[in-house]
Amino acid sequence: MAIQILSREKKSKKVDFSQFLNGVPARDYVFQSAPYEQQIREAAQLLERADAVLIGAGAGLSTAAGLNYGGKRFTDNFREFIEKYGSAYMTDVYSAGFYPFPSEEAKWGYWSKHAWLNRVDPPAMPLYQTVFELVKEKPHFVLTTNVDHQFWKAGFADENIFATQGDYGEIQCARGCHDKVYDGTGLFHRMNLARKDCLVPTELVPRCPVCGGKMAMHLRCDQYFVEDERWNEAAVRYGAFLKEHKADKVVLLELGVGFNTPTIIRFPFEQMVRENRDWALIRLNLDEAVVPESFGSRAVGINDDIARSLEDIRREAGGAEEKEGLSIEKAGEKDEE
Repeated sequence: MAIQILSREKKSKKVDFSQFLNGVPARDYVFQSAPYEQQIREAAQLLERADAVLIGAGAGLSTAAGLNYGGKRFTDNFREFIEKYGSAYMTDVYSAGFYPFPSEEAKWGYWSKHAWLNRVDPPAMPLYQTVFELVKEKPHFVLTTNVDHQFWKAGFADENIFATQGDYGEIQCARGCHDKVYDGTGLFHRMNLARKDCLVPTELVPRCPVCGGKMAMHLRCDQYFVEDERWNEAAVRYGAFLKEHKADKVVLLELGVGFNTPTIIRFPFEQMVRENRDWALIRLNLDEAVVPESFGSRAVGINDDIARSLEDIRREAGGAEEKEGLSIEKAGEKDEE
């Protein structure tokens, strides 16, 4: 089903992820009881034997990488917004984006800061570079709901990435009056330099070049999300990757994916493993790494810090010299979706 849906004609406007319904009964899901070191070995072996790797990445990966949306990172960087709009509303970067800002100057005052901190300014995070090192020698593709551009920064080729939910570095018509998105990184830089009292100057507020209306971040938050030509081409490449490797040994490497949008990565990955007997699932997620018990040895669900797990898998796959550095200490921090 996945291949049929995603390898559609380019003129099609939608990937109907809602068709990926999960028919697995809850009782079939298990937290695997194997020791951590055994799971690391099994995951490394699956990757070593794989002909290709499909990466599915959610918010938990970026959290584990250090791009945390809450806590001290939020309060340190958004103190003026918290003081202005109230701590009851400004609780974390994600929730703050839903605040009903009173003007366009106020809205872009916040979003320019948000985009700069989480998309424009950060370099390639080491954890994303570890993911790239782990798969770069094999055919691979990335399906991600993250919008922070980290896969590109870490070295993944554009043609191997499908970011389904948009990009913090892009803006679009708020009403989606035309199928085009615009680079906003330069604008965000100017806004950051000019922001005062959480507001940007009126002359920096963007307007739609077609209808003259308001602009918005290119994020899937309502029915006006723009799926432009580049988005559709990426969807077609994803379908082509699945079709090309249908008869191969494929590992689905799922990183930090929870249940916020499970029909994009989590449920489709399970469905593809059920439909392809040579495909296997590696699910890394501290709190939600349950896997269908019926997958047997074709699934490894590791409940631990993603950064620790990926580094240990990389070392295990790297040979005896790397294995000497295998971490056996419990991670002190948790990654969450």
